[in-house]
Amino acid sequence: MTASSAPHRYALTGRLLSPGLDIARGIIAVEGHRIAFAGDEHEFSFVDGAAEFELRESPEGTIIIPGLIDLHCHGAAGGDFPSGDPIAIQRAIEHLHRSGTTTFLASLVTANRADMLGAASVLAEFAQRGDIAGIHAEGPFLSTARCGAQDPAFLSDPHADFVDELINASAGQLRTMTYAPELEGSDALLEQLVSQGVVPSLGHTDADASTTTASLDLAREELASAGVDGFTERPTVTHLFNGMPSMHHRAPGPVAACLELAAAGKIIVELVADGVHLDPVTVRTVFNIVGAESIALVTDSMAATGLADGEYTLGPADVTVSKGEARLSSNGSLAGGTASMLEVLRAVVDSGVELRDALISATKVPASVLGLIDEAGELHQGFVADLLVLDDKLGLQQVIRHGENIFNISA
Repeated sequence: MTASSAPHRYALTGRLLSPGLDIARGIIAVEGHRIAFAGDEHEFSFVDGAAEFELRESPEGTIIIPGLIDLHCHGAAGGDFPSGDPIAIQRAIEHLHRSGTTTFLASLVTANRADMLGAASVLAEFAQRGDIAGIHAEGPFLSTARCGAQDPAFLSDPHADFVDELINASAGQLRTMTYAPELEGSDALLEQLVSQGVVPSLGHTDADASTTTASLDLAREELASAGVDGFTERPTVTHLFNGMPSMHHRAPGPVAACLELAAAGKIIVELVADGVHLDPVTVRTVFNIVGAESIALVTDSMAATGLADGEYTLGPADVTVSKGEARLSSNGSLAGGTASMLEVLRAVVDSGVELRDALISATKVPASVLGLIDEAGELHQGFVADLLVLDDKLGLQQVIRHGENIFNISA
């Protein structure tokens, strides 16, 4: 290997914080696009070739964490993933990466068949290049009573032919799909999705507690029997509390069922913990009830993320953003989020959740859903070098993705 083609080798200092790791004075070394070492600074000198790494000292109070992972994201920086516009999609991807979300699914919304298939085809190319981790389909098999920002005109019961078309258009990059369990054909849908490597995500549902439990139990059985290395055995729940009836003491509904299953470690619940979709007390309570290992923090971000208030789109819908809240222009329903994953992480910590627990739900848990548990979500030797360098207030200083510094606040 010539000098010009040699992989970069450097090491960063700071507090290393990751699921199962908290080292006050640590070093993380990067070689090429992988982590070569993550541990105590005094141990680094004993590593073979340690002297060959460029040591980059960090200021006092620096925290180094894994890159954040988002399972539910519709766009950013004016780019709308459901639009299928490659230029706008590229802009959104670059913004999300530079804001600290180094791995994410691009989420579709319910639309007409041609638009959903067209957008999936475009997004598949970005997934094949490794720019995104795959595609999430939020619809069209959702409840009209709990459709939220989804256009009810395009909702339907599960349709096997459309699922096959969507999987084909996605070139095998469809990773998760949201569905309502009360719809006719939902049980067959679960079998079809899992057989194609797609994780079912219950949501936008008006189901009662028993229907919810039965469906998630079936989804878990299907996932467990899939027998695919790295494939999660836990179905997910799309933005718990949002897009479903509120829990009532005489009608517990899907919320109570999901909390019970998550507390037992049987499912993973998404939380849009941005201070808009959920009250901070609700977020803290869920962490206390089910634990960080059963929660995936998500943004549900849309095109306005990273931009000022104004008029935007989410798939076929017009959206008005005011004071950071995105709502349908037609009826005022919440229409996605405008926070980054790092902003969600800060909000969760501000709600009273320990940073190490919030971090588990923003890295390790979503990595497990994506089958990346041995690749991403932790500061571990051999893992992909996706890192965030933060100050002691969790302010973003640097973003490193696949070993490359793509954002530096001092640059």
